[in-house]
Amino acid sequence: MTPPPVEATALGAPEPAPTFGAPSSRGRVLDWGFVVLLAVLTSVGLVVLAALLIDTARDGIPALDWAFLTSFPSAFPERAGIESAVMGTLWLMFVVALVIIPLGVATAIYLEEYADREKWWNRVIEVNIQNLAAVPSIVYGILGLAYIVRGPLGLGRTVLAGGLTLSLVVLPVVIITSREAIRAVPPSIKEGALALGCTQWQAIWRQILPSSIPGIATGIILSLSRAIGETAPLILVGAATFVAFNPTGLDSAFTALPLQIFSWISQPNEDFQALAAAAIVVLLVMLILLNGIAIWLRNRYQRRW
Repeated sequence: MTPPPVEATALGAPEPAPTFGAPSSRGRVLDWGFVVLLAVLTSVGLVVLAALLIDTARDGIPALDWAFLTSFPSAFPERAGIESAVMGTLWLMFVVALVIIPLGVATAIYLEEYADREKWWNRVIEVNIQNLAAVPSIVYGILGLAYIVRGPLGLGRTVLAGGLTLSLVVLPVVIITSREAIRAVPPSIKEGALALGCTQWQAIWRQILPSSIPGIATGIILSLSRAIGETAPLILVGAATFVAFNPTGLDSAFTALPLQIFSWISQPNEDFQALAAAAIVVLLVMLILLNGIAIWLRNRYQRRW
């Protein structure tokens, strides 16, 4: 910005031109101090995380082999494996995906495209969805135990009960991320479709949804990643920690990788501690793969408007 011209005062001395946006020396010191503090805290966090990962990998990688991946849990550490835990985790993710994808995306479409924000019930729904995303997962475990395992549904300690409980945990996140993805589509896309004679649903189905798929898919995959690592809700709904068979359906008993890790790490035997570290490595690989897929989808198909 060009400073205003210097005007002479009554005594004939020119007034100094005002400066705009020039930080003081104290402000620069505070800025640099804040940057240094952030760098130090970030470095400490990364060092601690790296130390934990290295320690886990050092203990767990030697125990990783094909027999460990294809064996069932056992009271003898040399015979124990994680096949039933991996299969139980996959069954849970199947149920969670079946629930959160249609419900989450449909709710996001309704709130963004159809809901009248002037109506009080729509405002109540929006506020509650935002609040539910911050509720601790153990609370959902209590609800699952009271209403899904027992109570009205009475599904028992089955794969379906565990999957529905985990769906409650991540569904608000899917709704919020899907709404953000739909909101990121320029209004001109919808307006152009409507101007060409499309109905509102045709504009949503053929224009808005295809344009928002990368963001929606990213939110869904990240939500599944969170569900994979949840332990507290599964403990509360009564998932077993020792299952020597694979689930055969939605009404089967099950276990999951986090529960198997929790069971082994609670054992005083050091051999079981090594098995827990190996299971943690497998769980980390699954999470890294899911997050990598989410990043690839976002970078590959995201549009910049």
